[in-house]
Amino acid sequence: MSAVSKPPPTILALFLLIFCSFKLTFCIGNSSSNIIACPEAEKQALLSFKQSFKDPSNLLSSWNNNGEVNCCKWKGVFCNNLTGHVIELHLQTLSGIINPSLLNIKYLKHLDLSQNHFEQTIPSFIGSLTSLEYLNLSDAGFYGKIPHNIGNLSNLHTLVLEDNSESLEVDSLEWLSGLSKLEHLNMNYVNLSKAANWAQVINNLPSLIELHLSSCNLNDNNDNIANNITNSLAILDLSSNNFQSLSITRWIFQLSNLNFLNLRFNYFQGPIPSITNTTCKLQYIDLIGNFFNSTIPEWLYTCKSLEYVSLGLNHLQGKISNAIANLTSLRSLDLSTNELSGKIPTEIANLCQMQRLHLGWNKLAGEISDSFGNMSNCFLGALEYLDLSYNQLSGHLTHQFGEFENLKATDLSSNSLSGVIPNNIGNLSSLEALYLDSNKLTGNLPESMGQLSNLKRFFISDNTLEGVVTETHFARLSNLTTLSASRNNLTLKLINPNWIPSFKLTSLQLRSWNLGSGSGILSWIETQKNNINELDLSNTGISGNVPSWFWNILVLNISHNQLHGKIPSINGPKNGFSSSIQFVYLSSNKFSGPLPRVGNNVIELDLSNNSFSGDMSHFLCDTANQTYQLQILHLGGNHLSGELPEDCLMKWPSLLMLNLGNNNLSGTIPNSIGFLADLRSFNLYGNKFSGHIPFSMRNCTHLMKIDLADNNLDGNIPTWMGSLSNLLFLILRSNKLSGEITSTICQLNSLRILDLSDNKFSGTIPKCINNFTALTTTKDLFDFQYSFYLDSFIESASITTKGSEFTYDTILRLVTNIDLSNNNLSGDIPKEITSLVELRSLNLSGNYFTGLIPDSIGNMRQLESLDFSRNSLSGEIPSSFTIMSSLSYLNLSCNNLTGKIPESTQLLGFNESSFIGNHLCGPPLTSNCKNDGKSPGPTHELGDQDREDGNSEIEWFYVFLSSGYAVGLSAFFTIWFLKKSWREAYYELLDNMWDKIYVYFYIRWTRLNIALGRN
Repeated sequence: MSAVSKPPPTILALFLLIFCSFKLTFCIGNSSSNIIACPEAEKQALLSFKQSFKDPSNLLSSWNNNGEVNCCKWKGVFCNNLTGHVIELHLQTLSGIINPSLLNIKYLKHLDLSQNHFEQTIPSFIGSLTSLEYLNLSDAGFYGKIPHNIGNLSNLHTLVLEDNSESLEVDSLEWLSGLSKLEHLNMNYVNLSKAANWAQVINNLPSLIELHLSSCNLNDNNDNIANNITNSLAILDLSSNNFQSLSITRWIFQLSNLNFLNLRFNYFQGPIPSITNTTCKLQYIDLIGNFFNSTIPEWLYTCKSLEYVSLGLNHLQGKISNAIANLTSLRSLDLSTNELSGKIPTEIANLCQMQRLHLGWNKLAGEISDSFGNMSNCFLGALEYLDLSYNQLSGHLTHQFGEFENLKATDLSSNSLSGVIPNNIGNLSSLEALYLDSNKLTGNLPESMGQLSNLKRFFISDNTLEGVVTETHFARLSNLTTLSASRNNLTLKLINPNWIPSFKLTSLQLRSWNLGSGSGILSWIETQKNNINELDLSNTGISGNVPSWFWNILVLNISHNQLHGKIPSINGPKNGFSSSIQFVYLSSNKFSGPLPRVGNNVIELDLSNNSFSGDMSHFLCDTANQTYQLQILHLGGNHLSGELPEDCLMKWPSLLMLNLGNNNLSGTIPNSIGFLADLRSFNLYGNKFSGHIPFSMRNCTHLMKIDLADNNLDGNIPTWMGSLSNLLFLILRSNKLSGEITSTICQLNSLRILDLSDNKFSGTIPKCINNFTALTTTKDLFDFQYSFYLDSFIESASITTKGSEFTYDTILRLVTNIDLSNNNLSGDIPKEITSLVELRSLNLSGNYFTGLIPDSIGNMRQLESLDFSRNSLSGEIPSSFTIMSSLSYLNLSCNNLTGKIPESTQLLGFNESSFIGNHLCGPPLTSNCKNDGKSPGPTHELGDQDREDGNSEIEWFYVFLSSGYAVGLSAFFTIWFLKKSWREAYYELLDNMWDKIYVYFYIRWTRLNIALGRN
């Protein structure tokens, strides 16, 4: 066969010329002067389409007949360069109704109506635009059900129906089955809870590559979960749904082309499923916020293409493997908020692509220099975010921590880091946030800190830093907005008293600094008054009057100083300031006068331990406001007097904590306390209240603390108190309460402190006391809800333990105590009390208890203080006392206990006074035990003189006793020798006795021989 000949060059040129004459645009490009005009029908369709819209941003201003007549040049309109047909519409910021004239644009392939405000259902006629390949209706204001006829758009490659307003829903997804060409599907935030067969439908989309079904109310509560899915899927987002079963994940981890997987914030439990692919193509995996409780799976370390890994907020345990060195492409690793332990492998600090490393909130330990003491140069150059907070890391920060080139934020807070802050920290020119708080750092604050020109947030609170801080430390910190440096031993000393800093702070916390009372200190802080919304100068030694602009700060803490004067009304914005004060802490100063009025915007108010006086009527009953938003009110430790107004508490419905303790208030507790339905903490201790505990308090069902100690209350413990299921602390000490402790109190199964001491209670301890389950089971003592918005306020309580009264605040949540001392209680100590194995202090002294100390007392191994003194207990001290290793205070004095004190190092360590007033013997008492282990009489302490007098009396006793025996025997034998009748009677008595003894033993000997068959 001959070769095909080529046409001559002239013919080729002629052909190209003719072609270009018809398709000029193809040859000369897309210059605006040569764009082919759109067809008139399509132009008119667009004009009709426009008429139904509101266009506040003038997007459609070019759509008219008066200007540009070619609709292909209108904004948001794109045409085919060869035919002029409209093929794309991009229309945003519109509102109104969508006109069906859109149907006249028959060649439309790309329709983007996202980010509009249509406020209508999705028009069903959209399902007739069969040429569409791309449809985006996301966040367009649509609501209601998605029309099924969208499934008629068989040419669709991309469908985006994402709805952040969560107003769209479906009753089924069967209509998706007609979209065989669909590659990209996004239905985030659409309610798919009724789409029971969603997985099967997705499985039948053969071309699907990208699937986004986040926050769709999906669950796995059906039996038709797909066992397999299209192998084309590469991007899968099922985050923030209601999945629980791992069965839904098994087919996911079998997808051979998957490179993006997001399953965050579901309810998956158990181990992370194994991946079965021979080659892992994953680049992105996000499983954050589930309940996976296994170790980090080994297959993860084999996916060398991984760039983003997020497994935070789970329950992962074990160690981070050295095999993490295999993940050389890794850019972001989030393993935070798990239970990982062990050392951080050094290999992490050699991953050259790493930009974000989050390992906070774990149990990682070891010297920080072992893990980050030899970081590679590429790691130092790439890392931007480092979070190692809330672990157990120790040791010193190495010089390398000042060599990061692009580090923007680092959080090393809440560890046990020690040593000094490296001097080269000022070299971190990109640093925006530095968290070093809650460690054990020492030494001075480096002056190089002042070179961090991009620094915005700086936290160094709760360390032991010391020395002087001057303006040099803030020289170039022009971007600083937050300085949190409380609880250090630092002193601010200004070289220039008129210094005006370059920064504009929104938050300044210098608690426990040495600021003195110099005017220069407060003058530079005043330069921040237009920006600052949080100021903590507590315990800084400042004195004098409070500047007026302080009362416009959102959060103000100036407690524990020497400030004085009267407090003006705290009513929010005034004097041109825009801030509205909401959190006020003025405790432990010298403020005086009447209580200030407060505005209804104030949320927390602490005026405790000052010298405020007068009654509370004007404070509680101010008619200027109907109700108040106040949640925490602490007025304890002042000189307030008078009675609480009966009806005014109704104005304070938001109160969570009310503390009026240690004042001079009197009268009865008002019944209006029952209107405080959200009250958590109620404190009236140290006043002169009388009468009964009001019945209306039963409405305060959220109460966690009741402290009415040291008043004159009478009556019984109300039976309704047993319904306060959240009650943690019940303190009724030192009142005139009486009656029996009924079994209803046993319903308080959350109780941690029960103090009924110094009252007139009678009867027995209810045996149901073992229903205090918070004291019977070992559990996390930090796991309860007693917390407040700011750490500026700390709840406190005073209890008697170890023979003294202690006030607990920061560790109150760790205290467990039962004190029933100094009442009229009687009967046995119930053995059920020994099941309270988490109890740390038990005091039953000063009652009328009888019977034995329960043998199982040794079960209470957490007990640190035990007082059974001044009762009528009997029997021996149980041997189980010897295993109570935590016991540091014991008082069993003044009972009727007997026998030997059990031998143990623990009991030997107590003073004799712990056992006196009993019938005990053995160490630590000086009285020795007889062979039977019992002491002859009550034990008591003897002085040296007593012991000498006692020994002397015993010696004379034996002298007189011996003389008496001698005289008596001499008289008997003299008369017996001289009187014959006595001698004859004596011998006759001996003969008779011998005859009887002989006959007795002879008879028994004879019977024994007969029984044994002897002759």
